Amino acid sequence: MRGDSASFVARRAGGVLYPLHMKRAIHQLVAGFSHGDAISNEALVLRGIFRAWGFESEIFCEAKRILPELRDEARDLATHRDAFRPDDVALLHLSIGSVVNDLFPELPGRKAILYHNITPPEFFRGVQEQIAHLLARGLEQAHALHGAASVVLADSRFNAKQLTSWGYRGAQVFPLALDLAKLRERPDRATLKEYDDGLVNILFVGRCVPNKRLEDALAAFHYFQRYVEPASRFIHAGSFAGVEQYHALLLTMMRDLRLQNVDLIGSVRQDELNACYRSADLFLCMSEHEGFCIPLMESLVHDVPVLAYAAAAVPDTLDGAGVLFREKRFDLVAEMMGRLVRDPKLREAVLAGQRERLARFEQRDLSAELRGHLSPLLG
Repeated sequence: MRGDSASFVARRAGGVLYPLHMKRAIHQLVAGFSHGDAISNEALVLRGIFRAWGFESEIFCEAKRILPELRDEARDLATHRDAFRPDDVALLHLSIGSVVNDLFPELPGRKAILYHNITPPEFFRGVQEQIAHLLARGLEQAHALHGAASVVLADSRFNAKQLTSWGYRGAQVFPLALDLAKLRERPDRATLKEYDDGLVNILFVGRCVPNKRLEDALAAFHYFQRYVEPASRFIHAGSFAGVEQYHALLLTMMRDLRLQNVDLIGSVRQDELNACYRSADLFLCMSEHEGFCIPLMESLVHDVPVLAYAAAAVPDTLDGAGVLFREKRFDLVAEMMGRLVRDPKLREAVLAGQRERLARFEQRDLSAELRGHLSPLLG
């Protein structure tokens, strides 16, 4: 009788009785779910952490924002709102305008926000008005969500300061949880062979979008190729889907500057990306707005020296590593590119600092840190 009666014991949460065998859940909400997307990748990592803690955990999104081949990994929030119970935790990844942001405050349960930054819509005006609209909507929703969550996290100090400026209280920094093991997998042999031809390879990785300022990277490369190292190549790996107009402007610029050996290769597989990093002599980042900038950490994993414009969260992510500059003098940037490629003592000193930064990042127990941040909600 004792064993039989135990199955009927229940717990009360928010006035509702639940059987004890029903696990509590930590569910995540994202604006979109796709391959290669930084927030999608982090949601998968966090889901694994939450399940390892013994919680149920699923990822929710708008159905139309989930790639068809990934619908086993994420659920449609509109049709699965009953999955959220009063004693569960809902974690919103806040990044862009979405129906998910509007539904989040209405869900039962305890709530947390993880803010990834929202790119200022001005970067996309006249280039991609739909994206500009979603970004503007995201900013409005971010202001409206003030007070909707008991725990507020941001993945960089830069992002935390922005939340504070909007009136959010107690924003804590929790860096992006990255699966760095994928970066250490075997690189694609064909890509390695293609780029291992004696040219100096300058690499940038990231979506082909205006805030990344690829036009500035090409301008700096123009000076580098013309005056510093003629036997050089610029490689950009990143999707230009939806921003074809911006991509076309870059192609026009390449022709006008008569640049040689520029490869805008678009989206790539993980093994191809690993090969790009393995082949790179330098990572050049001219971006003017980053909430974190994962490729900086990827460069550290692959032991590629980083030269980056010190904008937004870039200094936070590098945390003293790499070489930063605060003025876009393309001639001087090109000169520093040459020094980092040619000067072995400088190069090794920069790489040593980057290895120390990577070691600090990898030595952190992000699972324990996250549990500490969420502890007020976990009871």
